[in-house]
Amino acid sequence: MSLTAGVELAAGERPESAGGGLYRDAFRRLRRSPTAIVGAALVLLFVFVAVFAPLLAPYSPTAVDLTDIRPGVFPGPSAEHPLGLDQLGRDELSRIIYGARYSLLIGVVSLSLGAAVGLTLGLLAGAFGGWVDSLVMRLVDIMLAVPSLLLAIGIAALLGPRLISVMIAIAVVNVPIFARLLRGSMLAQRRSDYALAARSLGVTRSRIVLQHVFPNSLAPVIVQGTLALATAIIEAAGLAFLGLGSPDPAIPEWGRMLAETNAFLASAPLLALWPGLAIVLSVMGFYLLGEALREALDPKLRR
Repeated sequence: MSLTAGVELAAGERPESAGGGLYRDAFRRLRRSPTAIVGAALVLLFVFVAVFAPLLAPYSPTAVDLTDIRPGVFPGPSAEHPLGLDQLGRDELSRIIYGARYSLLIGVVSLSLGAAVGLTLGLLAGAFGGWVDSLVMRLVDIMLAVPSLLLAIGIAALLGPRLISVMIAIAVVNVPIFARLLRGSMLAQRRSDYALAARSLGVTRSRIVLQHVFPNSLAPVIVQGTLALATAIIEAAGLAFLGLGSPDPAIPEWGRMLAETNAFLASAPLLALWPGLAIVLSVMGFYLLGEALREALDPKLRR
């Protein structure tokens, strides 16, 4: 191989095989990781239930059966209603199943919005540096100075109790996380050998950034995206529990279901158990998968 060809390869003119090898190696590690298998199984179960909720739910989440409902008395699990009925006579299992759909919708939409804005800011800071980097980072520092949950509560309260308000609030909380993460990763990639070699060959900055530095900086962002989905589910449940979610009582959101059972914990504790368990299992799946991804993609953490 000639010197010029070697420099071109170092400059990243043919990065597909290296990048493909990295992700193929990570996938092989994930297949052998019990943590990744358990996390992926929980995530796939959560997504399957959310997508096929109308087929899996035995009843409509708004259907009411007041036959056995008495003041302060709620029928427990039965053959017709495996998880029992809530305080309004609605099937608890059906509402848990449909709640997965709303939790997934909130998580995906809020994560997409937050990641889009955050990655744009991180790309600008990491690509240009100088005063652009300073301006973006000061904005990020201001957002990080406020506790994330407090910031989300303030935004949701300002926008009013709606489902879209919860999505925007969670998205804003995720913006500084993605911006700082991508900016730091790009700064490290800009000092790598292939970037220096590309600059010595006269490759333009835009080409180096968009074709080489940015794609090679996405591994930690992918991991953070998985973890952020778990956090989004928790924050959405917390905001709904505080009454900042959708005011429509027909929407079977897990956090709202928990809030509605506060007055009945002594007489019907199972009404709080089922949505709480659903939140725990879905969040655990994303956390386990995210940790396994971090270990597979980070060379320092590979065993």
